[in-house]
Amino acid sequence: MKEIIISSNTSWYLYNFRKNTILSLIKEGFSITALAPRDDYSEKLELLGVTFIDISIEQGGTNPVKDIKTFIEFNKVYSSGQYDVVLNFTPKNNIYSTLAAKINNIKVINNIAGLGILFINESVTSKIARLLYKISQRSADKIFFQNEDDKKLFLEHNLANESITARLPGSGVDLSRFEVIPSQDDGVVRFLLIARMLYDKGIGHYVEAARALKAKYGNNVEFNLLGFLAVENPSAVSEVEMQSWVDEGIVNYLGVSDEVEKEIAKVDCMVLPSFYREGVPKSLLEAGAMGKPIVTTDNVGCRETVNDGVNGFLCVPRSTQSLIDKLELIIQMSHEERLTMGLKSREKIENEFDESIVINCYLDAIKEVLEK
Repeated sequence: MKEIIISSNTSWYLYNFRKNTILSLIKEGFSITALAPRDDYSEKLELLGVTFIDISIEQGGTNPVKDIKTFIEFNKVYSSGQYDVVLNFTPKNNIYSTLAAKINNIKVINNIAGLGILFINESVTSKIARLLYKISQRSADKIFFQNEDDKKLFLEHNLANESITARLPGSGVDLSRFEVIPSQDDGVVRFLLIARMLYDKGIGHYVEAARALKAKYGNNVEFNLLGFLAVENPSAVSEVEMQSWVDEGIVNYLGVSDEVEKEIAKVDCMVLPSFYREGVPKSLLEAGAMGKPIVTTDNVGCRETVNDGVNGFLCVPRSTQSLIDKLELIIQMSHEERLTMGLKSREKIENEFDESIVINCYLDAIKEVLEK
């Protein structure tokens, strides 16, 4: 039996974003080990039939000592000689797990799900990260990208050989779990933003737009936020900031949820005004699958989810006024028009982002690298 490691910077990610991939690999006869920091989802992974190994990864930090420790921990696991292929997700895993795996002659398949500020920022940290990407990714056996922009950027910077690169439709979406559920027609237009609460995700612009539109439309509009708050990131929204917006009456903060479909079902439109270099945002795929119109930025990763004017609208990144204008187009539609636009989202997701496409690509890639 071939032994596969699936590696990420949180157990939460593996369970919520890669659960069906894991189950499919197990069904195909592979033995799966999950390698991630222990959190509330580690036991849930074990219940799937996965062996779990705890590893220390500082998600948003840039402490070189902690990163070296992470690399040493990866190497300690891989030096056992029992693993055949490693599937890496999230940035530090793509770098340090790849380096450790290749030292131990393990095949590596990486997933580049967005590049954040890596190629925008010219700080010393970003330059070091780019160098580490260059060293590590040249050792990978297969690299999946979630959008063409990131793939092009990698090739332009000579970070990977084109022959081992391929494009995936994001992380895909489970079309059976995320079914079309129309919102209720009660005169209130409800918006939802699901993401880590980071200013880079456009949270500030969303709040400013909510403030302006609440002033104009009052209780006929509602703005909701769902996702991790006060995370380990320089761009994080604090608990105090969030509470001040809630107290002001312009947004509702819904916390976090393992059943996001219940919240998506209630709303008329999904919003993500991100100016971060996204892969393809999972929240937009899930909302589209549930038949919701999407308002997002004409930005890397985000624009892939919208045919402008068909299943939603694209706004200008970092422009609150552009976001207000697009949200107002949604508000001024009839309920039936919003539902019709949402069905176009479902159609797009079915055609382009079915999770089964992603899973089959992984099965083919594993077979390919094992035959090398």
